[in-house]
This record gives sequence, structure tokens and C-alpha cells, in this order.
Amino acid sequence: MSRRSHGLMAVWAEAQRQQQRREEAQRRAYAQQQRDQERQARDAERAMARMHRERQAEYRRQREADARRRTEELDARVAALTGLLADGCHAPAFTADALLHPEHIEEGALATPVPMPDPARYQTPTGGWHMGARRDRAQEEARARYEQDWYAAQAAESRRQAQLASYRQQYDQWAAGALAEIRQHNAGIQELLTALRGGDAEAAVEYFSAALYSSTAWPEGFPRQVAAAYDPTTRQLVLDWELPGYDIVPEIKSVRYLSTADQEKETARPAAQRRALYRDVLAQSVLLVLRDLFAADTYGTLDSVALNGFVDDVDPATGRPAQLYLATVMAPRGAFDALHLAQVSAVECLTEGLRGQLSARPDQRTAVRPARLPGEVGGTAAVVTHGTDGAPDLYEMDPIAFENLIAELFRAMGMQAVTTQRSGDGGVDVDALDPDPIRGGKIVVQVKRYRNTVPPTAVRDLYGTVQSEGANKGVLVTTSRFGPGAHTFANGKPLSLIAGPELVDLLGRYGLRGRLGPASPAGTAAADEAPDHNVLGMNWAGGVALDVCALVCKGTTVLSDDHFVFYNNPRTPDGSVRMLPGFAPDRAAMQVRFEALPADADRLVLVAAIDPQTDPDADLSGFTDARIRLLDAAGGELGQLEVSDGRPGETALVLGSFRQRAGGDWDFVIGGKGYSGGLEALVQEYGIEVA
Repeated sequence: MSRRSHGLMAVWAEAQRQQQRREEAQRRAYAQQQRDQERQARDAERAMARMHRERQAEYRRQREADARRRTEELDARVAALTGLLADGCHAPAFTADALLHPEHIEEGALATPVPMPDPARYQTPTGGWHMGARRDRAQEEARARYEQDWYAAQAAESRRQAQLASYRQQYDQWAAGALAEIRQHNAGIQELLTALRGGDAEAAVEYFSAALYSSTAWPEGFPRQVAAAYDPTTRQLVLDWELPGYDIVPEIKSVRYLSTADQEKETARPAAQRRALYRDVLAQSVLLVLRDLFAADTYGTLDSVALNGFVDDVDPATGRPAQLYLATVMAPRGAFDALHLAQVSAVECLTEGLRGQLSARPDQRTAVRPARLPGEVGGTAAVVTHGTDGAPDLYEMDPIAFENLIAELFRAMGMQAVTTQRSGDGGVDVDALDPDPIRGGKIVVQVKRYRNTVPPTAVRDLYGTVQSEGANKGVLVTTSRFGPGAHTFANGKPLSLIAGPELVDLLGRYGLRGRLGPASPAGTAAADEAPDHNVLGMNWAGGVALDVCALVCKGTTVLSDDHFVFYNNPRTPDGSVRMLPGFAPDRAAMQVRFEALPADADRLVLVAAIDPQTDPDADLSGFTDARIRLLDAAGGELGQLEVSDGRPGETALVLGSFRQRAGGDWDFVIGGKGYSGGLEALVQEYGIEVA
């Protein structure tokens, strides 16, 4: 091979080496680029992860801070409720000066002259480099600024005076009118205060209502609604004041953020704690109203305050909106002034110190009975001390209302209680359930409004009812008393006997009211007053459910629709005929005061009809062996009256009628006429129009 060939091969080989070096450099550069990109990607991922962690940490800190803030807000609300009375006692008392308007009329900007510039502010320093020409120049400049500002101020003052002159007449008329209104208002306030000092009822209501509305003692969210009346004869202010609802106490106790679930966990406030705090808030509110009223009474107008605290809620008995009274108190001024409100326990102060009443279960809207309402002012004043004339007479109370009162008492004691149906109750007046897991269970309650001693037979009947109903306990409540025989029989059995005095004490303890007859001069009830009514106890064989009714008539015509006594109208207007719950051995009962029947009434007709809701397909074929027991007021049997049996196809029956004879006596005449059209057809024959 020639040299030329060797030279070409060398050149080619060198070119190949150069190409390989370039490719290798490119590969290294590409690999480096890949490593750089991967490093940058890892750095970016680490930065994103770090940013994500920081964001998560910040998010977690924010959520935890929100949870702490909510908990702190809840704690602050509870602290404000707990210290309501103590904080309110530091609020300034209302005075009559707050009603007066100052006799000052704002004159406006035009009444103020424009200030002239002060020459002293334009002086230049006299030393240092301000010498010679420089000092002279500075003084000239200061003089020029002063003159310019002075002329500007003069021009502004001239414009002000010109505007003031043009508006003076209009302003003077407005100012004179405004001042006259202020003086007229103040004169009216002085007249109000003069009338207040003179014991004027309207002035007292207006003044003390203003005191309550102007009070700064109440936190935000508390209602302010008042209805008031003033009794000048007793120097007593009677008012209804709206209390906060149960939702004023936070349902939540604390809030905690759970990072694992990314949610807030709310811890509920224990029901007992919430209920206790709500009762305390109600008591504090009542005491704070009394404090505002007595503190505002600088004229000695009030000897006492009758205060009823209510909430606008739904009546649990009717389901309708109603004012439910949760607290009531009659506060004499002397007793209230002796209190150190900032240091008292509000509930004990209200119920023990002032002898007021506070709902035992306001969370369940268990109401109390106000001693005196604003609408009652002007009539006979009520007495607040429990067991006196200010409380309802249990002897004279409507039977259904009395049963409802006993059911309300059991609910106030923390139980579930309802009155039984009109008929077929098996001698049970109230069904109660004690939720206590150890001593609780079903309780059957019988109520007997007796004046004489309850016979042992009534206690034995109750024990039989407890066994037949499968109840855990039986309670017999009476307005009278029990003899040794009754207590001997009840000993060792699941029976409780509540006599009249104990009943009155229980009612007062749980915020309810009742007394036993009119108060005697010595302050004791006239329990041995002669009875003036009879009880008609009705019973029959068979399982048919009946409504027993009465019509007070003249001849064969009822006196009025109100003299038709049945389940929707349980008494006549004068109370001479009332429905009673049936108690063993009777399945229905009626109380009659024959001497109190209307003068034009000569007949009392007793009827029975199928209860269409309980037994719509039944007739009176199951109404057999029927009788009416005539009882005295103490429950003693005076005799039995026979009535006719029912017949197939009939759904209503006239049992009989008491008819007044010429000498004034009332004789019973057996009935027997039946009706296939039910109670409607029967009463239409006696003149009652059925819609």
C-alpha cells in the first residue's frame, strides 16, 4: 500500500476518533443534563412537599386556633351567665334624671367664628446663619405667608357671617321650636314624677317600665318584654317579665380539632349541668329585675313587687304557643333590701330567702302558678305564701284540673306523667313512669278529693290496681288524711300515701300551688267544713266503653249548651255539676251540688253513650247490671239506684233523671229510652243543636 493510502486512513481514523469524542461529550452532556433535571425535579418535589407540610401545619394550627376560639367563646358565654347578677349589681341605677333632656341646642359650625392666624407662628429665629440678607429674606417670606393666611381667614369669616345672617332667622325659629319641645318633654316628666309621688298607677307603670328598658345590666341577647300594673292600695307593682329561653345556655361545652379526621369534635354540655345553669340564670334574672326596680324607686313608691317570669314557648299540654311562667315571687322591700345580691346563690335566694317559686324542670317547660298577675290588679289581692288564700282551693278545683295538677307535680319531680282517659281507667287517675334505673318503674296514681278520713278500702283497692296493672308502685293522693287502718295495710307494700298537708308541701316545694279550704283566722284550713255535694258513681257489667253525661234541664229542655256536661265541657258554669274520674268500684262519676243548681232547673238527666273513638262498632247490648251509687262528699255510700239495661242496635240511653218535687227534694226516676243515633240524637231531643 502506498503512502498516500496510509495518509487517508490516518485522516479517516482521526475523524472517527473526533466523532467519537464529540458523541461521548454529547452523551456526557445529556447525562449531566438528565442528572440536573432529576436533581431539579427532586428539589422541586422536596420544596413542594415542604410547602405542603408547612401548609398542612398552618392549616392545622388555624383549625386548632378556631376550635380554641370557639371553646373560649363558649366559656365566656357561660362566665357571663354565671356572673349575670354580680355584674348587673355594678350597673348604675336608673334615676329620674335619665328621663330629662338637657336644655342645650347645638348651634352648628356657622356659629363659631373663623380663627385668625397667630403672628407668633410666623416669627423666624434670630441667630446663627440667619444674619444679614438671609434673615431679612426669611422675615419677608414669613410676613407674606401671614398676610396671605390672614386675608384668607378674613374672607372665610366674611362668608360665614354672610351665611349666618341669611340663615339666622331660620335657625332661630328651629332652635326655639327644639327648645320648646325639650321644655315640654321635661315638664311632662315633672308631671309624671309628681303623679308618681302621689301614688298614681299609670305613672308608676310608666316610670318603672322605663327603668327596666333603660337598664344597662343585661347582656346582649336577653329579651326585654314587660306587662305591668300598680296597686296603689298595697303600694305593689305587679309585672310579667320575659325570661331568656333554654337556648341561652350553650348546648356545646367545648370544641376540639381532630387532625386525623380533619374535623371538629363538639363535646356536649351534660344535660344536668345545662339544666342547673339555666335555672340559675332564671333566678338571677328575676333578682336582677327586682334590683333594678327597687334601685330606681327613689321616691318610696314600692312596698313590694310581685314578679312573674315567663317565656314565649309552646305549651306541652296543648301544643299551642303560650306564655309559660317559670318563676314567680312576691318581694317585700324590707326583705329585699336586707340581701347582699352580689354574694347570694341566686336559686336559694329566690326560693328560700324570698319564698319565691322556680320551675323544677324549666328545660321541659314545667310551669309554676303566678301568685298575682297584672290583669288581676284592681280586684282582690292575692297572697303569695303557699297554702293560703292566694293558692287555689284543692277542694273546689275542677276535677280534671286537679288531676292535671297532680300529673304536673309528678313531672316536676322528674317523672313522666299523664292523666288517664275519660272512661275505663280501672281506677287509675294518673299514669307515671320513674326513669330511675334502680328505684323507678311504672307508678299508678289515684287522687281523692276527700274532706274526711280516707277509708282503708280505698287503699286496698289501690293495691289491687297495682297488681292488676303490673305496676311497680301505687300512690294515693288525697286532700284529707289517712287513718291507722290505711297505714297498717300499706305497711310493707309498694304503696305511698300522701295526705293533704303533705300534698300542699310538695306542691310548694316543686313550684306549684294549692291550699286546703279557706284560711281560718288562726291560719288553719277549715278541713271539717260540712260537705255540700253528692257524688254519683256509675258502674256496669260488660266491656263496652261509655261516656256518661248530664243535662241540667227545665222540663225536657236543657237550660243552655253550657249546661250539657260531657268530656268537652266537664262542668256547668256555676260548678254545680262536674265530671269526676271514675275510681274503683265505679267506672264513671259525677259530682252534683243539688242546692246550687240554677233556680229554673227542675231536672238533672243522666245519659250514657257509646264512645265512638274507643268502640265505634259497639252497641248497648253489653251494658248490663248497671247501677248508680249515691255517695256523700266523704265517699260514704248513701244508696244505690237501679237503671235499665241496654239493648242491641242502640248506642245511647237515658239512665234516669233527678226531678225536683214541690217541697224542694230531688227524687230519682229511672229512664230506659234508647237511641240508635248515638249521643247526637239523644241531646237533640233535649234542645241541643248539633253542628
